[in-house]
Amino acid sequence: MSAVSEHSVDWSYTSHIGEDLKKADLVGADLRRAVLDRADLEGADLSGANLRNASLREANLMKAALDGADLRGARLVKARLGLSNLQGARLDGTDLRGIRGRYAIWRDANWWDAIIDDSLRISLEKKWPRN
Repeated sequence: MSAVSEHSVDWSYTSHIGEDLKKADLVGADLRRAVLDRADLEGADLSGANLRNASLREANLMKAALDGADLRGARLVKARLGLSNLQGARLDGTDLRGIRGRYAIWRDANWWDAIIDDSLRISLEKKWPRN
């Protein structure tokens, strides 16, 4: 496991639209209000990252680690979350409409406080019920 370095990434209030960030190490990064629309974050490690009010519309987050990430108020409309790990993520007010994340790990993530489509809600209620 990688530890958070003294020089963690601070991309708060910056734009990275469409950037190739595959397998990026963004553990504990400050990404508040960052714009990562259509960015390729496949396999990226965003564990413990602060993504409050960030925009990740249509971002590729396949196989990404979002364990303990703070996604409150973030916009992930039509993002790809398949095989991602969202254990313990904060999702209050997160916009998850149109996402693919049925096969992600949602353990201890409060998905019921997010804005989601009924089809995903039904799927998550079966596999990841409220605690």
